[in-house]
Amino acid sequence: MGEVRVPLERLYGAQTQRSLDNFSIGVEKMPDGVVKALCEIKKAAASVNAGLGLLDEATASAIIKAADEALSGKFDGDFPLSVWQTGSGTQTNMNVNEVLANRAAAILKRPVHPNDHVNRSQSSNDAFPSAMHIAASMAVTGLIPTVTDLRDTLSIKAHIFMKIVKTGRTHLQDATPLTLGQEMSGWEAMLKRDVDMLKDALPAISNLAIGGTAVGTGLNAPKNFDIHMCEFLSDNIGLPFKPASNKFHALTSKDELVFVHGALKALAMDLLKIVNDIRWLASGPRCGLGEIKIPENEPGSSIMPGKVNPTQCEATSMVAAQVLGNDVTISFAAGQGNFQLNAYMPVIIYNFLQSCRLLTDAIRSFEEHCASGIEANQKRLAYNATRSLMNVTALAPVIGYDKAAQAAKKADAEGLTLKEAVLSMGLFSEEEFNKHLDLLKMCFPD
Repeated sequence: MGEVRVPLERLYGAQTQRSLDNFSIGVEKMPDGVVKALCEIKKAAASVNAGLGLLDEATASAIIKAADEALSGKFDGDFPLSVWQTGSGTQTNMNVNEVLANRAAAILKRPVHPNDHVNRSQSSNDAFPSAMHIAASMAVTGLIPTVTDLRDTLSIKAHIFMKIVKTGRTHLQDATPLTLGQEMSGWEAMLKRDVDMLKDALPAISNLAIGGTAVGTGLNAPKNFDIHMCEFLSDNIGLPFKPASNKFHALTSKDELVFVHGALKALAMDLLKIVNDIRWLASGPRCGLGEIKIPENEPGSSIMPGKVNPTQCEATSMVAAQVLGNDVTISFAAGQGNFQLNAYMPVIIYNFLQSCRLLTDAIRSFEEHCASGIEANQKRLAYNATRSLMNVTALAPVIGYDKAAQAAKKADAEGLTLKEAVLSMGLFSEEEFNKHLDLLKMCFPD
């Protein structure tokens, strides 16, 4: 293909430079998580190949040292490639091969070949999807504690507010009462279930394509190379990895990443529900529901003095929208596995890791700057709870559905309280009314 000029100070080589020259598209770079995962794979391969007698010990040690330096961030500037490149990720795989080979060569003071040595027993077609699974597993594992922290914060709030009665709402209309703590316990349960689903989904991406080489047959990889690689990676990274049972599936299908991203989408949709509830409940302060108070973090308007907006809720809801969009992209791209290889892999892992990163950051920010500071507006909660006409539901078993409905309609039409309407209809004495309509008891029926 002719000569190509590579900056003298860079560790990468000709294939990386050609990619830079040919794919000047956008500003999105291959995620650091993918690069680091590939470095882990190259480190493992050097060790395994040496152990199998396919690589001399000195070369293997130099590659391992170079990989460790790269993992520490020493060469971050040498991994500059765009996401928008070959759909197999070959150029990023070669970028890593070149950097590690050139660094190993500097250590040994003799040539180290990016293909013959660093990429030994591998193909981009099995190394890159393996890196995708490793990077995705690490990102999801890192997300889980952040979700757990928010769940714990909501659990504490639910306990504190468990006896504060409020009116329920279904279809955005008044409903029977519950407590603020009960309402928040529902949010807590969502996040607990999300954590469970993420943990349950993780094994789907614990299997690696490594050992399948170009098309899944394992050509040029030694026997049991995949087993040795997964053992090394598991020990080194601290997560359980195993060889994919069918390498033909592992190279061409990305269904497992679609599946796990589905759990991320479920988390995003639960967050969207939670933050929207909080926005509604904190609306006002005078002309909205105003049943809870959220922290006042910054001015909300450039023209309206004193206005404070639910900005953490808004930021989190935008992240949820982005995750939903990422899910569409991942799903479409995963369906493009023509014959023996999916050629949309960079965009799949870019969107997957972006979802993990955005969710992790948004949840941490929301917990710190909003959820932990939620307060109950007990006066407003009590006022709304006692005015709700749907409290009549507690009387229905005694006076019947039709009379209870008549009482509610009379109260609404004539601007009466429910108690005034019931007493004026002669349905109960005041003492009987108070006995049957205990709001807290309605929240915790026998």
